[in-house]
Amino acid sequence: MKLRVLTIVGVGLLGGSIGLAARRRGIADCVRGLGRSRETLDEAKALGAIDEVHVDPTTAVPGSDLVVLCTPVDRIAAQVSDYAPLCGPDGVLTDVGSTKAQIVDEIERLGGVLRFVGSHPLAGSEKRGVRHADANLFVGRTTIVTPSRTDPAALDLVTRFWQALGSTVLQMSPKAHDDALARTSHLPHLIASALAGIVPAELAPLTATGFRDTTRIAAGDPGLWSAIFSQNRAALLTALDAFRARLDEFRTALDAGDSAGLDRLLLEGKNFRDALDRSPKRGS
Repeated sequence: MKLRVLTIVGVGLLGGSIGLAARRRGIADCVRGLGRSRETLDEAKALGAIDEVHVDPTTAVPGSDLVVLCTPVDRIAAQVSDYAPLCGPDGVLTDVGSTKAQIVDEIERLGGVLRFVGSHPLAGSEKRGVRHADANLFVGRTTIVTPSRTDPAALDLVTRFWQALGSTVLQMSPKAHDDALARTSHLPHLIASALAGIVPAELAPLTATGFRDTTRIAAGDPGLWSAIFSQNRAALLTALDAFRARLDEFRTALDAGDSAGLDRLLLEGKNFRDALDRSPKRGS
């Protein structure tokens, strides 16, 4: 595919990776970066992630074939509403947010935007900033698109865009996406944070590879993750209840000295984890 103008709003890890990939693969003639910090945008340009620096949406958005919102989930709906009129009738908007249902609901309440397509690339890192951007971040990864009342042409463009960046594209409803990600992404982050939070500082020298691997994602931005948890509250609470039930099974077996029960629970976890290692790499 070929875009004349691609505008990335929020040129951090994901936005920077999109820009690097788009420029390296020749997907866009011009990649604009829009953000609040000129210093960050200048860094992104120096690293080759964008061609143009913009701090004003009225200069960055008009004329864009595609606008990708790489901003916190609690800002996306308002930005879609604000930027859609600037795009003109042919401009398409998408995002990279980890939640979808509330974003789509808010956009509908604000009047609806037929040329918005929700997206969520299952790629990333606990690291922040464009300095960690990677042009190959999306290669071999899954990107979920979540159309609602969406223009089919907009859905086709966004699908082809992620494929051009190297992703496999999967289509889900916003609710199905949020229910799934509550278990596969949001709950793991909550658990990692909870585990990291209960270990006294004096035990830090005793944390080895297992603890550090298990809690790696707890290093993510607390503000970003608080917004994700809040937006996906109902689905995350359901996932948390399921996790609590499994913890209760472990506690019951441990309290009863039930070695067979512990073996069964551990084997179920091992089998699922082993199956992941045999599957193609799809996310982070």
